[in-house]
Amino acid sequence: MQPVGKIIKDLRLKRGLSQEELAEKINEKFGTSLNKGMISKWENGLGDPRLETVRHLALFFNVSLDYLLGLDQPQTLAAHHDGDEDWTEEELEEIERFKEFIRSKRKRQE
Repeated sequence: MQPVGKIIKDLRLKRGLSQEELAEKINEKFGTSLNKGMISKWENGLGDPRLETVRHLALFFNVSLDYLLGLDQPQTLAAHHDGDEDWTEEELEEIERFKEFIRSKRKRQE
């Protein structure tokens, strides 16, 4: 089971966000008052986010609470993009996140 801070960091980096950018996006979307220092603390294992913040992070990253808390792995997603499918931007982003997750698992096993 991975610590929640490591999972937050992995998700943040996959989105190409700095800690400050993540805080700003969460604050903008959910009306919270996160800051870079709080995210740094979580990612370095010096504390854990409050439950409400975990919920916001799960919604933002489009993952389950169980996944964010390290209790579950994402469900397998099989998708073939052949050009005549009508994928939404959100669906394509989710496919890309899943591809990155699979790659990260392979790297850990090497």
